[in-house]
Amino acid sequence: MTPSIAQTKSVRKGKPNVIIVITDDQGIGDLSCMGNPYIKTPNIDKFYQESVRFTNYHVSSTCAPSRGALMSGRHTNRVNTFHTITGRSILFEDEVLLPQVFAQNGYTNGMFGKWHLGDNYPYRPEDRGFHEVVRIGGGGITQGPDFWWNDGFDDTYWHNGELQKYNGYCTDVFFSEALDFIEENKDNPFFCYISTNAPHKPWNLPKEYLDIYKNAKGVGETYKRFYGMITNVDDNFKLLEQKLEALNLKENTVVIFTTDNGSAGGQRIFDAGLRGGKGSVYEGGHRVPLFVRWPNGKVTGGKDIDELVAHYDLLPTFVDLFDFDFNPMKTLDGKSLKPLLDDKKSNWENRILYVDTQRLQNLIKYKTYSVMDNNWRLVNGKELYNINADKGQTKNIIKEHLEVANRLIEGYEKWWQSIMSENPNERYGYIKVGSPKENPSRISAHDMFTGKHNGAWHQDGASKAVQASGRWKIEFVEDGKYAIYLRRFPRESGLAINATFPGQEKRIELQKTMAGSTKSDFEKAYLYVANINKEIRINTGQSEVKFTGNIPAGKYDMEAQLIDKSGKVYPAYYVYIEKI
Repeated sequence: MTPSIAQTKSVRKGKPNVIIVITDDQGIGDLSCMGNPYIKTPNIDKFYQESVRFTNYHVSSTCAPSRGALMSGRHTNRVNTFHTITGRSILFEDEVLLPQVFAQNGYTNGMFGKWHLGDNYPYRPEDRGFHEVVRIGGGGITQGPDFWWNDGFDDTYWHNGELQKYNGYCTDVFFSEALDFIEENKDNPFFCYISTNAPHKPWNLPKEYLDIYKNAKGVGETYKRFYGMITNVDDNFKLLEQKLEALNLKENTVVIFTTDNGSAGGQRIFDAGLRGGKGSVYEGGHRVPLFVRWPNGKVTGGKDIDELVAHYDLLPTFVDLFDFDFNPMKTLDGKSLKPLLDDKKSNWENRILYVDTQRLQNLIKYKTYSVMDNNWRLVNGKELYNINADKGQTKNIIKEHLEVANRLIEGYEKWWQSIMSENPNERYGYIKVGSPKENPSRISAHDMFTGKHNGAWHQDGASKAVQASGRWKIEFVEDGKYAIYLRRFPRESGLAINATFPGQEKRIELQKTMAGSTKSDFEKAYLYVANINKEIRINTGQSEVKFTGNIPAGKYDMEAQLIDKSGKVYPAYYVYIEKI
């Protein structure tokens, strides 16, 4: 049974607060304190000097997989977050998540920014233990689930499940809302999760942050924007630190700075000596910063911890550090880092950890992976690197150390067997419709199961009318009459199915603008779900096509299509389902 956030433990005085700041697509080399000679991050640099730094900390190689593991304490392949789209970034409902553990132990929880673990009930952050939520949709601004007109400035976000417009730049808004949350909850323990979409694409940013890097030699405009977004995060991090000081919360607040995967291109400018970036199973794809400060817990002082650790270690670490009541219903992959924080390293085992880049509808054995222990990296079963002697993974020495490779291969085989024993390929994150928690449900092609998406997961896919086909996994929670609306554009756009329009006007702040539409020959809409199997003609100027039916409660595959005059099939990029 998924825990309710109402099932909380009585609050004990003196409980530490917890703040996690996690940025998006920022690699280990995208900080000045890590040796980057171009980027300006003075405030995070200062925090680095005050923190305990885990120098051998690993996440997944892309966004949602890292977030799923961090939240659950379990490997991403177990929890349905081994992709970033196609219904495989929806974190299974029966997993117990970090905010639920905090809530059950008397904490008030806030989440600000990017969630990327499900945009519909029961997978939204407000369904998973957070009490206050301000978030974008999907994995980034302008992706399919996001509000249609968002570009990073004066956007509309979901506030506790309802749309609300905000003034200002996205990162500034998320930090500002987080600081308000901290002030409102300063007298009781809180968990604040600040998950920026920066510096993920689109690389839109205030002009003053682009200007900081205008004279940076050897840095092209794309990476001037990328760096500018990080410097903006850094300025907001300073405001966070000032707020903690002003409220006298610094001493008993655990503050963590980390990122979700390797750099999305920044490694081309400065790679910190690591090979690879986002999506890679070489070290640069998943070895990222983890800086932790907690003065009252004596976690300070600019010290390094070099043992091999991972994102799924954070949940059991909090449980151990704070003596939480928590009995996991499933076996955790994570291990408490408290002994390392207590400087009891002598008993720390030489663990074997696993990272892979799946990004398909189903998990595939031997798909792009790395096996790690304290000394070695086995990549794709064919390359072996002594990571302490060869940090850049330049010299494959598998032939000289076959016994090491065989040991790591054996570990991988046992690990894969463990993953598949939970049948992840036979399970799905069904979007639940007809619930009072969300009615109507706004569903996008981002979560459509398909082997060939062609960009249909993005808003530009709808504008450009890219071809794709697939099915959504839908659960109707109650018997009843339902209305199902098929659309090309979401309701907030105000656009008809066959609308044509130019692309967004270019401004200096915008690296990426919304694509225009030239396609205007959709003629029919088709829906197959439960007992509905029907085609309806699209009229001139029509924005949505309505289907109705009495549908029994249950789990179904849904096909929702738009068909043009030549008979070509496209997805309904947006579908609204309402119990009436």
